[in-house]
Amino acid sequence: MTQRAPAWSLAVAAIVIVQLGVALSPRLIDMVGPAGTGWLRLTAGGLMLLAIARPKLRNYSRADLRVALLLGVITGVMMVAFLGALDRLPLGTTVAIEFLGPLTVAAFRAHRRSALVWPALALAGVIALTEPWVGETDLLGVGLALIAGAGWGAYILLTQSVGDRFSGLDGLAITIPIAAVAAAIPGIPQAWGHITLGAIVLSIGLAVIAPVIPFALEVAALRRLSAATFGTLMALEPAVGTLWGAILLSQFPNVLQLGGIVLVVTAGVGAERAGRARPPTVNPLA
Repeated sequence: MTQRAPAWSLAVAAIVIVQLGVALSPRLIDMVGPAGTGWLRLTAGGLMLLAIARPKLRNYSRADLRVALLLGVITGVMMVAFLGALDRLPLGTTVAIEFLGPLTVAAFRAHRRSALVWPALALAGVIALTEPWVGETDLLGVGLALIAGAGWGAYILLTQSVGDRFSGLDGLAITIPIAAVAAAIPGIPQAWGHITLGAIVLSIGLAVIAPVIPFALEVAALRRLSAATFGTLMALEPAVGTLWGAILLSQFPNVLQLGGIVLVVTAGVGAERAGRARPPTVNPLA
């Protein structure tokens, strides 16, 4: 089915679903904390993927497994850092800061100095969103979002490699459990004593929304798009995140912050010209 859909539509669908899952996360964060939320969601998602794909490790080389291991660790760190930032900053702001990672990947892969204007424009948008001149800026929240952004940039590059090396859902079924183990280091101490049946059920539901469905869609998209094109399609993330934040969390940006979102999205659209399509390979959902 995903083979018939345009590659860009897979990426956009993943964006909408991911941001929905993020907007629904604060309730679980209130129960078990951001690190605990990341750990429970990744654990639930990893178990689902293992049950579905049942990957055979002997079919892959040590080099393949090293790439999957690295991607898993980065994914775990990225999710915990993002949820930690979300606990301190509005959803749209958090996503906009995180977006600096993939946008920078797209700009550098353009191999033109002029492309660096787009991360600079996005940075201006982030400054408008955070409004550091108004009161106190949550530096820890901003720092966590930047860590998540760096992880997101690395995730894009490594996911493309994993998509080329692994067949079907095997790559996800290996990397997500590794991500859960990485997230367990801060997650278990934070969640311990607060894990209830309701928290487990909620984490399973959120795991279906993210990472299971969108991560699979992203792998499918990355097999047919360049990393630059995929990274800049993510320009929609701040806008979609802001929309879900307004609908579900009553987080309404002011005029200046809306302008900041426009700058970030414009930067992504401008950088998208650097992307070059890749020939289709094996569909992970086939």
